Amino acid sequence: MMTKDLVTWEVPMIRTPAPKRPTNSELAILRILWEKGPSTVRQVLAELNRDRATGYTTALKMMQIMTEKGLVERDKSARPQIYRPRLSREQTERQLVRDLLERAFAGSAKRLVLQALAVKKASAEEMAEIEKLLNKLEEEKQ
Repeated sequence: MMTKDLVTWEVPMIRTPAPKRPTNSELAILRILWEKGPSTVRQVLAELNRDRATGYTTALKMMQIMTEKGLVERDKSARPQIYRPRLSREQTERQLVRDLLERAFAGSAKRLVLQALAVKKASAEEMAEIEKLLNKLEEEKQ
């Protein structure tokens, strides 16, 4: 007889459609979780400490706040508790770009892209991807 392990992911109490925008420190934790997969606080802390010294209680508190904000989910049934991102990297990037687009560029995708390319030149590979996306969008319009 096979039994399944019970995983109880804590769902944030927030009733908003999307998580709040992550801070730079929270994004650092999310990047670790996206790259390494679901992790304990100690595992995240080990990665954070590669760039700068961070204390365990600081990392724990940040991850608790991220749970409250709806950025991560916590498996309460595991000891030590395991955290995972609530949204994928792509979903989070789109949320951040959408916010920036509205706040800084008054909804103008053209101005956002022009400024992004003015700040950092795109490689030939990136330009090919951009062109492919533009062609796809143009086809969808017709």
